[in-house]
Amino acid sequence: MVASPLALTPEVEHFKKQFEQLSADANALVAPLSDEQFNWHPAPGAWSIAQCIDHLNVTARMYLPTLDEGIADAIRRGLYSQGPFRYNWFNRRVAGSMEPPYRMRTKAPKAFQPPPNRPRHDVMAAFRAYQVQFIDRLRQANGLDLTRARVASPVLTWWRMPLGTGLAFTTAHERRHLWQARRIREAPGFPRHAAAQSADSPGP
Repeated sequence: MVASPLALTPEVEHFKKQFEQLSADANALVAPLSDEQFNWHPAPGAWSIAQCIDHLNVTARMYLPTLDEGIADAIRRGLYSQGPFRYNWFNRRVAGSMEPPYRMRTKAPKAFQPPPNRPRHDVMAAFRAYQVQFIDRLRQANGLDLTRARVASPVLTWWRMPLGTGLAFTTAHERRHLWQARRIREAPGFPRHAAAQSADSPGP
């Protein structure tokens, strides 16, 4: 039986809450910062808070088309199930490897590198918009079998992972880089002057 459009399956609802929390966490992180703090680099070549978040925007822009393809393919094939869903050890490890705090640093591929010093409003507006887009895809995927439905990796395009693994990887990856952004505030030399504006914060 396929879920009602108004009732999300438990796993889809869990992902929805994660994307909503990520949006709230990013807003809370950035709101008290000045533009100088937002764009400050802890070392030459190291990402700023702005770039940590904009990297997630770049990743979302690259990943959403593959997510759309995976969802559309599963719908065409009629791959529906209410769950609960179980993932093998490898897929759990792939998603879990992104969770913070991380021990091993990895360099983002060139295509996923964030641009330098984009306007604060643009970075945050894009981040919030992408969280809404991910939630929209969750509604489209509601009722699909998240283990049999497959989505291509945006990096390793030959590897098609379970849709649920792709979503878990995405939320963990976002938590990873928001954690990285929080650590920048603790770095030596971080500007400590009083917060300036929060004009990019969403309205009521």
